[in-house]
Amino acid sequence: MSLNEWLAIGMIGAFFVMLLIGIPVAISIATTAFVFGFIGFGPVLFNLLPSRIYGVVTNYTFMAIPLFVFMGVMLEKSKLAEELIDVIGHVFGNLSGGMGVAIIFVGVLLGAATGIVGATIVTLGLLTLPTLLRRGYPKTLATGMICASGTLGQIIPPSLVLILLAEILGESVGTMFAAAMLPGLTLAAVYIIAILALAAWKPHLMPPIPAEERAQLSKAQLMRKVVRVVGPPVGLVVAVLGSIIGGIAAPTEAAAMGALGAMVFVAGSGRLSFNLLNEVAKATLIISAMVFFILISAQVFGLAFRGLGGEHLVARMFEWVPGGEIGALLFMLLMFILGFFLEWIEISYIALPLFLPFFIQLGVDMVWLGILVGLVLQTSFLTPPFGWSLFFLKGVAPKGVTTLDIYLGVLPFIALQFLAIALVILFPSIATWLPNAIGW
Repeated sequence: MSLNEWLAIGMIGAFFVMLLIGIPVAISIATTAFVFGFIGFGPVLFNLLPSRIYGVVTNYTFMAIPLFVFMGVMLEKSKLAEELIDVIGHVFGNLSGGMGVAIIFVGVLLGAATGIVGATIVTLGLLTLPTLLRRGYPKTLATGMICASGTLGQIIPPSLVLILLAEILGESVGTMFAAAMLPGLTLAAVYIIAILALAAWKPHLMPPIPAEERAQLSKAQLMRKVVRVVGPPVGLVVAVLGSIIGGIAAPTEAAAMGALGAMVFVAGSGRLSFNLLNEVAKATLIISAMVFFILISAQVFGLAFRGLGGEHLVARMFEWVPGGEIGALLFMLLMFILGFFLEWIEISYIALPLFLPFFIQLGVDMVWLGILVGLVLQTSFLTPPFGWSLFFLKGVAPKGVTTLDIYLGVLPFIALQFLAIALVILFPSIATWLPNAIGW
């Protein structure tokens, strides 16, 4: 190997070392790229950097990121989740495992409406975990359901993961949103079936809500609350996703309508205030700035890695790997392992571009590959020791719930995620049918 290729390997190694010692992601990416790129080529390599940064900050599609973040934060700050949990919990309350099913349903709705994993898990943990434990749910089962439900927003559109994957893979955001609909709902269905099966096998683990508590609301009152509480966020999500998938609006335009719709919804509930708007604006700015900082830093890394011949090095490494689906499976395994230590955005912008030429050469369907990557990236939120969902829940868990309880609780749901991934691998039409039906 040439000296520059050794530098490319050293750059990746240094990036991991900086992450492990606690240096922020964006700084780690940019620093290693600048240092190793300068050693290999001097400053001339980075003459192309301004145009690449300009391409990121002027990308029309990326404008959808702060708008979707605003929509999600607005709905999260409005205490939407509290009412959803109460209403849906009563709808399924007479079933063994009904609270578990309700938590998954709330995860689907909040995932589609907000897509903010941390907010969803913290809210579910605060509102449902003490209740689940009081009703006799095992600590491991209760924590696993909450963590799994909270991460559904990473694959159910609109999702920042899908927006960035669309850019990396060269597909439209609408295509990725359409492709992710069925796999996301399939994963939720796998969770629900597993919960109901366990409840039928061992009903004492997941008892129904007591009849006295359910009797506090009549069926008519419950239906009115379902319409009032569940209807608006569902309508907002359908309008946003429907306009994108139906070709009526571009993702950025639909995101703007979603942000406006969220404000209207919160105003209609009487909760819109200057303080709330101020909190939402600050949270949106912080989240969006973090995402764009990493995007810009990733341009530096990509430029240095390609300049040092890293692409050719990866191509030669893949000559040892079987082609077709076997190669894709090995790649997914690598992505899963990286998810133990890295966040999805680092994997997306560092690992995926390195191996993408290999899949392009094989003629792999980019939409199918993108959904598989999205499903695998979702597991990075659940996998110990650094899964963010585990940290979020531990921060709000009541005394007596240990980190080990949470780690053990998510393991069955990680296995269920692998089942969903296997279904998409065996039946690619789960991901490709809807885009093809629309004509994309």
